[in-house]
Amino acid sequence: MFVASQRNAGQPTPPWAYFVAPAIAVVCLAVTILWGEHYGLGLRDPDGIVGRRAVLIFLLIGAFWAGDVIPRAVKRDQQRGFASRLVAVARERWPIRRVVFVLGSIVAFYVTYLCYRNVKSYLPLARPELFDTQLADFERSVFGTDPAVLMHDLLGTGIAAHVLSVVYLLFLTFVPLSVGATLVWSTDRASALWWVSVLSIAWILGAASYFLIPSMGPAFAEPYLFTQLPDTPTGSLQEALLQTRNTFLASPTGSGALQSIAAFASLHIGIVFAGALVAQLLRAPKALRIGMWVYLALTWMATLYFGWHYLIDDLAGFVIGFLSVYLGALLTGWRIERRSPSRAFQVQSA
Repeated sequence: MFVASQRNAGQPTPPWAYFVAPAIAVVCLAVTILWGEHYGLGLRDPDGIVGRRAVLIFLLIGAFWAGDVIPRAVKRDQQRGFASRLVAVARERWPIRRVVFVLGSIVAFYVTYLCYRNVKSYLPLARPELFDTQLADFERSVFGTDPAVLMHDLLGTGIAAHVLSVVYLLFLTFVPLSVGATLVWSTDRASALWWVSVLSIAWILGAASYFLIPSMGPAFAEPYLFTQLPDTPTGSLQEALLQTRNTFLASPTGSGALQSIAAFASLHIGIVFAGALVAQLLRAPKALRIGMWVYLALTWMATLYFGWHYLIDDLAGFVIGFLSVYLGALLTGWRIERRSPSRAFQVQSA
């Protein structure tokens, strides 16, 4: 059994761990700006990552903060007014150093994500050739048909489509929720630093993977395979992404858009697998660990069912998830070691 422990058990979190995510963000920002200027695109934010989405994430963090402080204030000595108890708990729980740590980590994470979205958009300009035909032919030579067709035959095209649509789109909530909960609710700052670093590394590896085997995925390359599926929010998202891609390709410099279609590798798989792996290594509550592995299995099914990815894309996603966890541990002061079952719960953290 593998578990994670701090390299220097009982010692404070190593100082360099606090700078991993910010350093990644700074490097990514510099590369993205230079690369974007090469294509005359600059740094774009059509999805409101810096604006509207940033407001939402800070509101989310505020809700997590309230969930951390208010219950403790309610339980305090009732002889004091609630306002004074709330202020006292906030000062105890949230000294300025912790506030800076949380806000700095969130800003670093979203800067890296913004860069990822921009670099992903450069894909059809840097690598216009597509390998969907070769990937589809390979899968048919192995399975005799398309994995998506196998999934449709196995699960049907009724209720399964709606359930898997919810599962796939849950990823859009899972990432910010995991960042907020880890940074605000976790009393283990070392674990939070690890997870934010894992996500930042995953964005980088995912963006790099797109340029190795440029492809759009079965749903976009061979849409006739999915015409029998009912209307779902996931199908609507695919239509919107294809329309935005066409707008971008028609006028890369003038449209102001960012294209977001790339199949190899699957970051849905990469990040969910990384989350399940970190939960397992840290010996998180059993219900959370089981839930993450079930979520991973359902996400894998959804990526094939809706034709977002080829099977090889998902396999590459597992590799990205593993590398992100390993490199994140290396950079933030964790070690992953094998222990006997009797010692598996002796996980140490800063």
